[in-house]
Amino acid sequence: MLDIPHEVVEHVSWLLYARRREPRSRWRRLSCFQQALLVLVHLRKNETLDQMGAGFGVSTATAGRYVTEAVDVLADQAPTLLDALQDHDPNEFLILDGTLIRTDRVAADEPYYSQKRHHHGMNVAVLARPDGTALWYSRALPGRTHDLTATRAHGVIQACLTRQILVLADRAYRGAGATVRTPCCGRDLPEQYAQFNRDHARLRAPGERAFARLKQWQILRKARCSPNWISRTIAAIHTIETAWRSG
Repeated sequence: MLDIPHEVVEHVSWLLYARRREPRSRWRRLSCFQQALLVLVHLRKNETLDQMGAGFGVSTATAGRYVTEAVDVLADQAPTLLDALQDHDPNEFLILDGTLIRTDRVAADEPYYSQKRHHHGMNVAVLARPDGTALWYSRALPGRTHDLTATRAHGVIQACLTRQILVLADRAYRGAGATVRTPCCGRDLPEQYAQFNRDHARLRAPGERAFARLKQWQILRKARCSPNWISRTIAAIHTIETAWRSG
């Protein structure tokens, strides 16, 4: 069973149909709808390519090619940071947060080990609207990358400053400056600062929904794919989630 609306499967099917209409596009054994269903099952349930091939009557290699093609098609539809901010109301604040996508392919590689979360994985940032709707996901960086360092590398701080967009973030982003606001630190804070922290936490809390929805896709619970492929996978899932909400 797949808990994805039929309309979303059809939307992915039409994107694949457009790809197949390109010149010199090779013949596929599965229809566009079947290929869309295959990739959605793989992303949603994290079943192996062997299982996918057996379930859809194709070889493991063919299932892998179908998944790669579909992920590329979907990832190309995901907005860039500048595109996402251009369509955003500058009078509305944004929520900035980061998370670790766990992997099982780099257990011996130090750059991928997060000292903060004590796991190997990839660091991903999100900009979300006040209601928790994801506006943009960053590309994945090695897990030991600090959240603030990653944000600067992605150009988030400068982009929001240019457009004068207020950004709420947690203590990991202290020192970001510009239009980024983080909680006050210290013990026994004066009441006005303590109240600021409470209000800040209340406004920032919905941002957790962006990663909660992202990690409902089992492929990202503990990724078996190459770390280099995680960025494309997240972009593809963002496209699917956008179609899901709009549908």
